Amino acid sequence: MVVSIILIIIGFVLLIKGADLLVDGASNIAKKFHIPEIIIGLTIVSIGTSMPELFVSVTSALEGHSDMAIGNIVGSNICNLMLILGLSTVIHPVKFQRETRLIEVPMCLVLTIIFLVICNTNAQITRIEAGILIGLFVLFIAYTIFMGIKGEQFDKEENNEKSEKNAKEIPIIKNIIYIILGIIGLKLGGDFTVDNSVIIAQKLNISEQIISLTILAIGTSLPELVTSVTAAIKGNSDIAIGNIIGSNIFNMLLIIGTSAIINPIIYNTKYNVEMVILILGTILLSLFPIIPPKNEMNRPNGTIYLIGYIIYMIILFKV
Repeated sequence: MVVSIILIIIGFVLLIKGADLLVDGASNIAKKFHIPEIIIGLTIVSIGTSMPELFVSVTSALEGHSDMAIGNIVGSNICNLMLILGLSTVIHPVKFQRETRLIEVPMCLVLTIIFLVICNTNAQITRIEAGILIGLFVLFIAYTIFMGIKGEQFDKEENNEKSEKNAKEIPIIKNIIYIILGIIGLKLGGDFTVDNSVIIAQKLNISEQIISLTILAIGTSLPELVTSVTAAIKGNSDIAIGNIIGSNIFNMLLIIGTSAIINPIIYNTKYNVEMVILILGTILLSLFPIIPPKNEMNRPNGTIYLIGYIIYMIILFKV
């Protein structure tokens, strides 16, 4: 079992480093072709931080571990919302932009409810339903690109100059190698993590549901944790909260959609408890901007999330 634990840790390292290399390589190539940084941030970087979840869930689906495929995503979304955003807000209060408050948080709530309905239709996610999820993901990407272009208020010339300068520092061939190494790292990391989590679950008589909601969920959420906490320390509220909302939407739509297209996923209705917690947490997030001080999530709000997550973990292991 010690070997399995070591391999899981190695798997997490490969997942995180693989995501970093993939994001860096893709971002640098995008800059070479003068794609605006805001578009890169809203698409490539956000998807990049969700790559560990993607490879773990796809690997789980391929190997027939539906509980892990779903549990990893639902657990990661709860972890992103309550643990990571809660911790980020305790470090530094997060301000809500108008679009985030009025559009993106309600959108995340609606998509979570749609996801719950799809999961409970015949207790499985078919390829047709997976296609619907991916279609919604494409619409979300279209929205982020539209809002990114519309809301771009920085000096384009200065930004393009910086982007071009940074991009020229690393040759395209090196960036392509970064992307290839990143994908290899993600694939190996996903295999190590899933296979050895199953071994530990079997040896300790722990269900795949518990493993996926805890070890896998927190482990694959490490890129979001690092990104959001760093952003909070620097006072970049948009990145801190945007990373969480974007990742949660990507997890539900792109990752489960992709996994179920490859191999239809059987949904364990026990996850409905977690889905309700996720929906209630998202409703609470939509209320924070209304409660004084308005348009921000303050430290007491973040503490509520953290306490809620700790209580959830205690109940999860006791039950």
